[in-house]
Amino acid sequence: MTAILLDLIYAAGLLVSSPVWVYRMIRHGRYRTRLNERFGAAPIRYGLQPVIWIHAVSVGEANAATTLVQELHGQLPDYRIVISSTTDTGITRATKLFSPDHVVFQWPMDFSWSVRRAIGRVEPEMVVLIEGEVWPNFLATCNKRDIPVVIVNARMSADKGYPRYRLLGPLAGELFNRLAGIGVQDETYAQRYIALGVEPSKVHLTGMMKFDTSEAAESIEGADALATALGITGQDQLIVAGVTGPGEERILLDVFAELTKTHPRAKLTIVPRKLERFDEAARLITAAGFQLIRRSERPDGASGPTPDRAVILGDTMGELRKFYSLGCCVFVGRSLVPMGGSDMIEAAALGKPTAFGPHTFNFPQADALVRHGCVRVTDGHQLRAQLDAWLSNPDTARQAGRDAQQYVISQKGATKRNVEMICRLLGRIPAAREGAIATDVIAEDQKDKDPAHTR
Repeated sequence: MTAILLDLIYAAGLLVSSPVWVYRMIRHGRYRTRLNERFGAAPIRYGLQPVIWIHAVSVGEANAATTLVQELHGQLPDYRIVISSTTDTGITRATKLFSPDHVVFQWPMDFSWSVRRAIGRVEPEMVVLIEGEVWPNFLATCNKRDIPVVIVNARMSADKGYPRYRLLGPLAGELFNRLAGIGVQDETYAQRYIALGVEPSKVHLTGMMKFDTSEAAESIEGADALATALGITGQDQLIVAGVTGPGEERILLDVFAELTKTHPRAKLTIVPRKLERFDEAARLITAAGFQLIRRSERPDGASGPTPDRAVILGDTMGELRKFYSLGCCVFVGRSLVPMGGSDMIEAAALGKPTAFGPHTFNFPQADALVRHGCVRVTDGHQLRAQLDAWLSNPDTARQAGRDAQQYVISQKGATKRNVEMICRLLGRIPAAREGAIATDVIAEDQKDKDPAHTR
């Protein structure tokens, strides 16, 4: 498929979808910033220091990039790292995590002229895509310029990604074979890539980096200030429902209404996944007869009790882990409705008894976590029963949390394996020990020939 044809398809897609993105621009203020970067005005590379370009699509991928950037810095200190993202929230999160040490910018739209402009300005030695968003014009341009592109933390969902790529037939294999390497999260994903026609030698089983970025801790910095601001005390039994999706808040409010009959110290925090749903969730809480406490109206430094039957709305960004750390039990959302689930590793890493629904097709690690302390429920009735059991038996709940936390700790190491793959593709020998740097292959070969390095 030629670049011109793709450009025409993209232009048609933008035209057809214009009512949606124009509405979002006006109503939610999205897509208004960094418009020049969307059309290829990426930061210009200065100097001779080689560049690794990391792309993190949104918030989750930006979080996953933290340990990757650290490990790359440790093994390849001579490289400069820049980070791009696609979404506004991803840019905000990446800026918070990596700026000012690393340049953060907007990923270009896949028009052939946009990607040529962006790649020509950044001039990367390698592009690292986190989890698997690939664009044909971008890949084709990198291939023409001999710039290797790899995917790390790659996944291929059974419900969406794999069926869609299957529709492309041989074109899917051709697309992915333009990559220099694919570091997949597990064997299931590896087989799906290979079934699409990807050369097996390009597929590497490296594991899931989320285990590395999830801090196994008993407490989180800032959680105490959050508790004080919201009036949460050690006597409260806080249930935290994180990253909820449409339809789940009603279920959770019904469950909570039942639980308060037997657990008067129970409190509920709801944290919707998308900021544009904060007001919708607030209306649902009020309509259900609960007093609404909005985190945005109780910033750090505030104080005051949270009344019985009050529901806290986490309507701020970047505080989910703080809420999880305060909870006595956690429900991870977008899983009671068919949305593929959300990251349950964060709650498990904090040692919290964690439940989620049946729809977790975006998170294959959910099955393993169920074998190590977490609980899968099928509907609101089972969720109520499980939360009731945890609230009634704190020791049992704590043991479930410890089991899940130990499993998360046991799965760490994916970041190091992905960096090893990157080093080899850059012609470097990965570091043999922690704290060492990757060695240039040619220099290492010369050591064998140099009498100064013989005994």
